[in-house]
Amino acid sequence: MWAKSILSSALRRGALTIAAMTAVTTPACAQDEAGFQAYLAQLRTQALAAGVTARTVDSVFPTLTLNERVIALDRAQPGGGTSSTIPAFAPYKAQHVDAARIGRGRETYRAQRGRLQRIERETGVPESIMVAIWGHETNYGSYTGNFDILRSLASLAYEGRRRSLFAGEFIAGLKIVDRGISREQLKGSWAGAMGNPQFLPSIYLRLARDGDGDGRADIWNSPADTLASIGNYFTNAGWRSGQPWGVAVSVPQGFDRSQVRNRLVSPRCPRVFERHSGWRTIAEWRGLGVMTQGASWPADHVMATLLEPDGPGATAYLLTSNYRVILDYNCSNFYALSVGLLADAVER
Repeated sequence: MWAKSILSSALRRGALTIAAMTAVTTPACAQDEAGFQAYLAQLRTQALAAGVTARTVDSVFPTLTLNERVIALDRAQPGGGTSSTIPAFAPYKAQHVDAARIGRGRETYRAQRGRLQRIERETGVPESIMVAIWGHETNYGSYTGNFDILRSLASLAYEGRRRSLFAGEFIAGLKIVDRGISREQLKGSWAGAMGNPQFLPSIYLRLARDGDGDGRADIWNSPADTLASIGNYFTNAGWRSGQPWGVAVSVPQGFDRSQVRNRLVSPRCPRVFERHSGWRTIAEWRGLGVMTQGASWPADHVMATLLEPDGPGATAYLLTSNYRVILDYNCSNFYALSVGLLADAVER
């Protein structure tokens, strides 16, 4: 999940400002150690030009070797073509909003309550949403990945298909070392996401926060820093305080979906957003006969879209703009729905 989530978020939100400094080139013809070492000379020049200290460059570059496994993993990622069939949400929900994850989430919620309350006061992001993100990304820190981030990113940059992206993230990783984070600490997923919230290096530099007052943002070991960083990410992405992410609803039989069809094409994640209806107020949805499945209605003026992940006749969801913020973290309806549902379950 890590590679997909914040990697796609960084692409969508233009967070990779460092990446623009690197040239986009064709994939390397020979994926071998000699070619990789030759490419590192170019990457070294780019790192120094981007302001990375010579000390960090001199300490890191001699340790780098090609990791062919991360290249294979990257090439094996699904293409997401428009012709592929979207599976049912129910099996995904059963796997990701299960009793074990809910139970651990409630334990984490209770254990971190003091910190969570403070961060919610400062950011407006609900405590349960922060816990749910942590639970989905790394199962509350139980597994954060063991790939050498700098080696992985350098290897993916060398491969060349997304050179500007991965070279930019590699340089951002070097800048983290410049900040005093040890090279050994930079472990994570094969695609560079790291720590409890699975931040890419560029996201770490921009949005990681010190939540315990020790002067550094330690998203690997500090629950306070982890939660403060997640809260800051959501604030930066536009979370609206006091508004839910959404609500489970039932759509009446014979409902005319053509009257609420979304006629806009999203410039980002179009396949995700094409499944949503157009925007209506909660009052308008109620007037159309949509009923909640036990939860309280959001305020009548709140705007929401309708999503029926398992088709007509199954549970549907009215989704507010805060749902779009969860999508910013990982542009997947299944992911965002599961985060919202896990948050609701943790809070009960």
